Amino acid sequence: MNTWKKFACGVTLGAMLFTLTACGGDSNTTDDGKLETVRLTEVIRSIFYAPHYVAIEKGYFKEQGLDIQLDTAWGGDKATTRLLANQDDIALVGAETTIFVQQQGAPDALVSFAQATQRDGSFLVARQSATNFDWSQLKGKSLLGSRAGSMPEMVSEYVQKQHGLKPFTDNQIIQNIAFDNQAAAFASGTGDFFQAFEPAASLLEKQGQGHVVASFGQDIGTLPYTVFMAKSSYLKSHPETVQKFTNAVQKAQDYLHTAKPEEVASVIKPYFTDVDQEILVRVVKRYQESDAWPTNTVIDQQEFANMKKIMQTAGELKKDVAYETVVEPSFSEKAKQK
Repeated sequence: MNTWKKFACGVTLGAMLFTLTACGGDSNTTDDGKLETVRLTEVIRSIFYAPHYVAIEKGYFKEQGLDIQLDTAWGGDKATTRLLANQDDIALVGAETTIFVQQQGAPDALVSFAQATQRDGSFLVARQSATNFDWSQLKGKSLLGSRAGSMPEMVSEYVQKQHGLKPFTDNQIIQNIAFDNQAAAFASGTGDFFQAFEPAASLLEKQGQGHVVASFGQDIGTLPYTVFMAKSSYLKSHPETVQKFTNAVQKAQDYLHTAKPEEVASVIKPYFTDVDQEILVRVVKRYQESDAWPTNTVIDQQEFANMKKIMQTAGELKKDVAYETVVEPSFSEKAKQK
């Protein structure tokens, strides 16, 4: 069974099981003067996802009359299952999820309505610093990579192909090490290169065990890498709620493009108590410089097309899915105008 079928079948089965205990009906009603509750799940806890942490801590959601109940799913399949089973209202997860679910024939489609990140958030870490790095240097080397079929892995293989490399033929890609153990594995000698997310990349640099030589995000261009999505039925039944949510995220994006890294790091610190402030500042600065966060939340058609091209090249786009089927840009367009 190929990757997207495994993902979609797992999500569908999980949703069926969880539906037995899922909350039913419309729980997001408000009384006079009370904040409306919105249940938000994030795929993982990551500095990369600063927009909604900022919106919570800066009070942007409360300004819109929303009380955000945040949980972390620790996995795209888990986040999607929670959404499909009505355990959460909105999920922050990779936009490719909507395509996987749509290809499985879900009766209530998942629809992306606001963009949180616009580039891949991983960096290429080498054992030695390289002032004139070229992707051809991966030839004949080993790369500690990501899970097969995941967007980071699809991006990695796409970038390599764009630079004339044949992944797995010209090099070895190591995919049998769990995400949480990858940084330690690289530090102990596994792989010549490492596709690292933050703060792992900065920690390796600080410890003198690795050097960031390239950004996958800057090389691949813009795409709806991580987005806020909801079931189509939720968007139709809660349009005002979704608009308020999007307004708050847009304000957070504005902040991320104007605030200094030190300020942003202080705001999101409550979500990363185990990360040193110095590393937190370094990571925020790196994401700002790599243009990871969009200036607005609109998912445009060109970005969506870029994502589908990457999926198609990786063999994960089995059937074309139209932009209008899984993207609803009206909320972001209104938030942008404000």
